[in-house]
Amino acid sequence: MDAIEAKNVSFVGYHDLEDRPGLKMGLQAVDGRLYLYLAHVWHSGWSILDVTDPSEPELVSFVEGPANTRTIQMQVADGKMVTSLEAPLDGWGPLGESMDPSDPYEEGVYIWDVETDPTSPELLGEYHTGGDGTHRNHYDGGDYVYLTSKPAEFEGPMLEILDISEPTDPTVASRWWWPGQGPDDEEDATEPSYFHGPAYPVGDRAYLAYGHVGMVVLDISDIHDPKFVTRASFGNLGSSLGTHSAVPIPDTDLVVVNDEAMHEGLPTEDGEPLNYAYLVDVSDESLPSFDWTQYSGPTVVSALPQPRPEPHVEYANYHEKPGRFGPHNQHHYQYQDEHYKPGDVVVMGWFNAGLRLYDVSDPLAPTEVGHYVPRDPPKRINDRRPASGLVSYVDDVLIDSRGYIYCTDPNQGLFVLESPLL
Repeated sequence: MDAIEAKNVSFVGYHDLEDRPGLKMGLQAVDGRLYLYLAHVWHSGWSILDVTDPSEPELVSFVEGPANTRTIQMQVADGKMVTSLEAPLDGWGPLGESMDPSDPYEEGVYIWDVETDPTSPELLGEYHTGGDGTHRNHYDGGDYVYLTSKPAEFEGPMLEILDISEPTDPTVASRWWWPGQGPDDEEDATEPSYFHGPAYPVGDRAYLAYGHVGMVVLDISDIHDPKFVTRASFGNLGSSLGTHSAVPIPDTDLVVVNDEAMHEGLPTEDGEPLNYAYLVDVSDESLPSFDWTQYSGPTVVSALPQPRPEPHVEYANYHEKPGRFGPHNQHHYQYQDEHYKPGDVVVMGWFNAGLRLYDVSDPLAPTEVGHYVPRDPPKRINDRRPASGLVSYVDDVLIDSRGYIYCTDPNQGLFVLESPLL
């Protein structure tokens, strides 16, 4: 399949997902087969594909989700699938259909058994947050799920750690939120507090992508009592959402932190500040401070270069191209044997700039070393995104342990790619 632009990344396979575009993904290997689990962006439900042969992905089942509910996020680990349940947004859904925020919906998470039969999930239990449910959660196996929860009594999403050791009866192990979000907090939050998630645990630390608060570091040595350690603020840079992801690079002190581009068009027209993707050194856990000569605390050491189009395309930069331009989802390792363990290459979806690969072997001078911009969709599945023109997006990316790259697009199916750099 032809790409608009490609360097060091090539096409392997594709599946149209029966016109149900995907968003988040997970993998597990069972009896010599590799299965990809996929949440849908406009449809309520989840698909399972056999990707043992990445050149011929096979859709083996579709699990219908609850009505009038967004189910765009999911995680797979330890023979379990944890799927988010989220309030609908006005206008969300495929062409000709729409969810209604005033109608009933499901919220929280479902917990499924995908070990007994990996192609036919069995619902084990559910947890309901109230309010708007959960968004971008983290589960890497074991007893605990890190939820981005939106209970009605809180001002914006916050962290709940859910104990699923008894998946039929999950219980809350602990909660944590930025001061001012809680219903009984005496003072308002000092800045817009939006925990986008996920919380990414590394040993006794968790790294939280916390909107305009920035990146928050928690001590989770006592899972029942998380404690604030430090943060990294990125000021007024970034979109209205703020920090979207904070993903540690394994076996280093570096975290790849990015926001999410929200507006379409030129920044001089919509006023969205620079969308960022930074390498942050978290070896110094003191509170951020500057005494005129010495800085303390987590430190931004470099920025991933802004993607630039190849000379043959008709736009001089991606701001001129329809759709959003800026970072979105990174590959998440999550300690899964089926997932690619990152080293010197960071892989990130960049919306209308497609998939971008960065060499971070020298964290002080990262360089772009590969990219893939898929062909534009042949038709619209939804008229909400992108609004300014029908172009390809790379929404999410996941890489398996063989090095095959899976990409989702809100108006197309699943792309399978490969790169000699991985």
